[in-house]
Amino acid sequence: MKIKHPINLHKALTFPFVFSLMLIYDNFTIGPWVYLSLHGTYGILWLLKDRLYPDNSWEEDVPLVSVLFSFMLLSLYWVAPWLLISRGNIPPLPLIAAAIFLNLLGVFLVYTSDAQKYYTLKYQSGLITEGFFSRTRSPNYLGEIFIYTAFALLTQHWLPFAIIGLLTGVVFLPRMRQKDASLARYPEFDEYKNRSGLLLPKLFLPSANETQAKNPVSEPS
Repeated sequence: MKIKHPINLHKALTFPFVFSLMLIYDNFTIGPWVYLSLHGTYGILWLLKDRLYPDNSWEEDVPLVSVLFSFMLLSLYWVAPWLLISRGNIPPLPLIAAAIFLNLLGVFLVYTSDAQKYYTLKYQSGLITEGFFSRTRSPNYLGEIFIYTAFALLTQHWLPFAIIGLLTGVVFLPRMRQKDASLARYPEFDEYKNRSGLLLPKLFLPSANETQAKNPVSEPS
């Protein structure tokens, strides 16, 4: 099996899982409906993306035990809707607005940066340093963090934030560093790394003097 299979299964099951929680706890207030719409749509868009421009990094063949472990790890994301729906708390409207704003921003970053990467590499191999990748080397992971932070906001509970931190540390950061190690084979990577952040965008580029100090050029003898 491929590593994408448990990911796609989790995305596909999110909408029915959240709606089942709403039925079980008889909670059809605004919070669960907003959560269902945001997280359910995110899962559907992920499946469409996998059909239209799949990520080659998820095509790796893995043993069954890795597939099961991956699905269990991803299932931690379902703690957020369970807390929101089972506790019956109604998030205030400003918090809902903030969650929708952050979620839309995250969805935009994930799907557009993945599209840029897929179609750029389809026609031209090499280092991608423009567009979404001009200031951050991981716009897709930044978008993922925005998305799940938005879900955590709706719960008004600390646990979903802790889960985001855990998955960022054990999944996202290792994959980002692995990607950096792979990109280091390109001679222009050092310059690109100097003007981009691993995760957060580097909004202010170093001055010419700082760049020269980091990359001194020896004068001809």
